[in-house]
Amino acid sequence: MKCCVVVCLCIILHSFSVGAQSAVQSFLTPSDSLHIPRRNAVVIAEASIGGLTLIGLNTLWYSDYKRSKFHTINDNQEWFQLDKLGHAFSGYQLGRLGAETLKWSGVREKNRLLYGGTLGFSFLTAVEILDSFSEEWGFSWGDFTANTAGAGLFIGQELLWDEQRIALKYSFHQTKYAALNPTKLGHGLTEEFLKDYNGQTYWLSLNLYSFFKESTLPEWLNLAVGYGADGMLAGTNNVQDLKGFHQKRYAQYYLSLDLDLTKIKTNSALLRTLFSVFNSVKVPLPTLEFTSENGLKCYPFFF
Repeated sequence: MKCCVVVCLCIILHSFSVGAQSAVQSFLTPSDSLHIPRRNAVVIAEASIGGLTLIGLNTLWYSDYKRSKFHTINDNQEWFQLDKLGHAFSGYQLGRLGAETLKWSGVREKNRLLYGGTLGFSFLTAVEILDSFSEEWGFSWGDFTANTAGAGLFIGQELLWDEQRIALKYSFHQTKYAALNPTKLGHGLTEEFLKDYNGQTYWLSLNLYSFFKESTLPEWLNLAVGYGADGMLAGTNNVQDLKGFHQKRYAQYYLSLDLDLTKIKTNSALLRTLFSVFNSVKVPLPTLEFTSENGLKCYPFFF
């Protein structure tokens, strides 16, 4: 569940990134030098949203469960590791958001990566600490590793290439499973979007032109490799079998085309901001799916 809250926070923060900026071109354009009012606004806004979210979780969510001493858990075998990919996605996208808002403020690159690129890692680590004092959960080293990997994917590419050649993206489609266990998988589209791992797909989207700059490939064309799973009513088979549901659980692998919206050339700072926001979502395009259960399937559009 905590992963669902984190994904939701990503969306809220991205929405703030657009809503807090006016439609005036000069305001949306990143500053060439340190713009102290902008930097202060970014720091205050992110600290406030992050702090209030943690307070809200501690008061409204964790208060429903017994407190405990600090303890760890091993949940690496649950949900076909899709929850871990959700953590990595959140660490990557929150880090990208943090760095981009500091760039808008004119903060130099070293500090953008140090304080912005680690935004997701810092917030998610705080959530893990809350988990560690809850009897229901615990500090998950698997989650912590995924948080680190997500932030590392963003920061590493900035240090190596000074650009994001490989993006971690998300897509979702509704499934039949939520109705069978809505407590775990969600009531209605809004909750299912966050909680139904059967409908979630996580993608590594590679920008082809950035690897082959001498080619005539379109700069915005990506090749995406995706991972998902199906047949899950609960985190593990043991829990699932107790509900009398015995459908086979299996992993899904995808190969698809994608678009890097940040590579689309435009003179509009507003469009560039919107493209950056929506670049966290995989564009539905022709897709191949391979599973041990159904073999190879082809979709004209998959989401």
